[in-house]
Amino acid sequence: MTDIALSELLDQVEQIALEAGNAILEIYGREFTVEEKEDKTPLTEADKAANSIILAGLEALPVDIPVLTEEAVEAFTGADRQGRYWLVDPLDGTKEFIKRNGEFTVNIALIEQGQPILGVVFAPALNVTYLGAENVGAFKVDGAGERQPIKVVEHQAGSPWRVVGSRSHASQDTLDWLKALGDYELVPMGSSLKICLVAEGVADVYPRLGPTCLWDTGAAHAVVNAAGGRLTTLDGAHLDYGSPETVLNPWFVVCAAPISSTLQ
Repeated sequence: MTDIALSELLDQVEQIALEAGNAILEIYGREFTVEEKEDKTPLTEADKAANSIILAGLEALPVDIPVLTEEAVEAFTGADRQGRYWLVDPLDGTKEFIKRNGEFTVNIALIEQGQPILGVVFAPALNVTYLGAENVGAFKVDGAGERQPIKVVEHQAGSPWRVVGSRSHASQDTLDWLKALGDYELVPMGSSLKICLVAEGVADVYPRLGPTCLWDTGAAHAVVNAAGGRLTTLDGAHLDYGSPETVLNPWFVVCAAPISSTLQ
């Protein structure tokens, strides 16, 4: 896939994410139903509506690529011959959606040979979009539709670490990791927006020492990569998406530059 094709595809996927996000907002503004899935996680009618819109939008694109979405894992038949597949979370941060704090997103990523090469993260309640693609760049789009380039910022020695963390998934392991990190300031945030804050240089690091799935990270991973950052496992390896039958991610850290091995 050429850089020009990726750039065009990024624009098209952005529009699909915006359409799904607008459907989510319509439901967000009224009473909505909440179900419980087999894994005890919540499912709303907004998840379902966004999923349907995204699947239809991806199917209409001029590229025929399989789709792995959180809401229809069993329908995924595997990557294509080029090792490509779409990775979708139609509503990342369902708990934040239910709490009505606005920190939820639409996540759409393109995976190729186990790595995210394109990603769009749209936060409809905040009216902000993060997007990026390999050899294209990373961008933030504000409510006026202005697209600005973004880039990670390395931590400045002697200053507190700007750490972004989860509102809904705190863990003792994370607190221990942060203690070893040193002086830090914690900014709580929900959904994949945490990774995006590192991508735009608002935060230095996001440690995730707790459970996540491929669709939680794929889109924002593509954005932070395009912004010059890195998302790696605790041993410094690249987080791999090449075995989607294993949907759970290992623990990982998102940052601009490698952190001391004593923290990995």
